[in-house]
Amino acid sequence: MNTATHTPVSVVIITKNEEGNIRECLKSVAWADEVVVVDSGSTDATCSIAKDLGAKVIHNDWPGYGAQKLFASKQARYDWVLSLDADERISQTLANNITKELKMPKLQAYALKRLHYLLGKPVRYGDCMNDWVLRLFNKQEAAFNVAAVHEAVRTQGEVGRINGNIHHYTAPSLGIFIDKLNHYTDLQAANLINKDAYIGWIHVTFVPFWRFFRSFVLKCGFLDGIPGLVYACTAALTSFLKHAKTMDQARPGKQPK
Repeated sequence: MNTATHTPVSVVIITKNEEGNIRECLKSVAWADEVVVVDSGSTDATCSIAKDLGAKVIHNDWPGYGAQKLFASKQARYDWVLSLDADERISQTLANNITKELKMPKLQAYALKRLHYLLGKPVRYGDCMNDWVLRLFNKQEAAFNVAAVHEAVRTQGEVGRINGNIHHYTAPSLGIFIDKLNHYTDLQAANLINKDAYIGWIHVTFVPFWRFFRSFVLKCGFLDGIPGLVYACTAALTSFLKHAKTMDQARPGKQPK
């Protein structure tokens, strides 16, 4: 790209054993000025695929989601950073709009709309509705926090929005999705224990039911059909497991792992 007519942008992606995702992810950001892949120890073809497609590949031992994304953004050559996960793709519309906006950026951080896919179909309603995530930012003005899970970019300035979609392919199968859910709820439970959060019976009874009802009924998840039902059920299951695991780990006499 001609850097005289636009603000250059670096795409940063964190990976571990993502050979099934990384190729399509990288193809969707071929327009970027630089792509940096930070890998935490893949044993598959992730790194070789990334190198073949022109990405700069850096190894960094896993410090947690937020810390890894913060590290990745610091490796970027350019101030403007677009952070992606390996299971995400940038639509052509979004790519065009990012390029257009960065010719003369009005703000220092932008949220992008994420469209989730489950069972091979887009989930447009429920808790996935209007899912805007701050992913494009000037690293001199914004940065990832170091949360172990549910990491986010923090900035003191105004956050704009750029139209177009990040296509998020949550998992290739429901079984893998459940495995990811189990992993994330381990991290969420550990986070609650570290905060010494109080977890009672209401958290493992009423809250999961509320999560299902909010997603499937109040936010019209039923309009997505079976994928909407599955997503609402897994949202409830996530809530239940997160709180139940916290209660289990915090109970008196529990032996640490």
